[in-house]
Amino acid sequence: MTGTDPTGEETRPTLVGAVCDAAGRQVAAELSPGTFLAPRPLFSPPDRVRVALVSTRAGLLAGDTLDLRITVGPGARLELVEPSGLVAYDHRGGASRWRARVEIAEGGELLWSGAPFVISSGARVERVTEVEVAAGGRMLWRDLLVLGRSGERGGAVRALTRARHEGAELLVEDLDLLDPELRELPGVLGPHRVIGSVTSLGVRPPGPAHPSRMELAGPGAQVRLLDRVTPPVEAGLGAVWESWTATEHRPQPPSGSAAVRSISTSCPAKPS
Repeated sequence: MTGTDPTGEETRPTLVGAVCDAAGRQVAAELSPGTFLAPRPLFSPPDRVRVALVSTRAGLLAGDTLDLRITVGPGARLELVEPSGLVAYDHRGGASRWRARVEIAEGGELLWSGAPFVISSGARVERVTEVEVAAGGRMLWRDLLVLGRSGERGGAVRALTRARHEGAELLVEDLDLLDPELRELPGVLGPHRVIGSVTSLGVRPPGPAHPSRMELAGPGAQVRLLDRVTPPVEAGLGAVWESWTATEHRPQPPSGSAAVRSISTSCPAKPS
């Protein structure tokens, strides 16, 4: 999806793709910069491709649309790193949109450790995440929403998430935080303004029970934490992330060939 920003410039999606080719190498097959984010290859261990999503312009303003498309091929393993957070500034009566579409093929895996997404007072953001996971695939996603900068009440955000596994609904969520008066009620967010989660899609992670863990409708689980400030949430999510990333998951390399470019590392050996 393309559009135009307030200056009339066409907005371009950021494209990131990884494959495991016929020679048994993990390869970044697509690294195309968009209007707001540029994918940059990082030093990668033998079992994955690591890519940083680097901001190329100031956060989200009224009329902005940030579009991110991520594709993980059969048997590929991709790790996304965000060196800095994203800020939605005062939109002065306007609105912006953030959208990510993720497709994970059979046996593929995506590890995405997101940086804080700050919704400043006066901002109004629609945030849409769509995920398709094939059989044997997995996505592990760490996400952090912060309502307002220091001393602010925070703006309005509606976060819609839809994840499917083998064509069946796995997680469908409409997190409506548009009205501060409603979201601050007891039983909703109350005094909290930091919402963080670690979500596993395609694999139900083992390990010790967590008081905030929720099992999904299929293979998957989520831990969500709330607080008034960011550090306790980041620490709690970090512990869950470390535990869940240790879960054994060995994608199978594809049997066919693939046309690829950019960086490459070695795929893990096929299980005997």
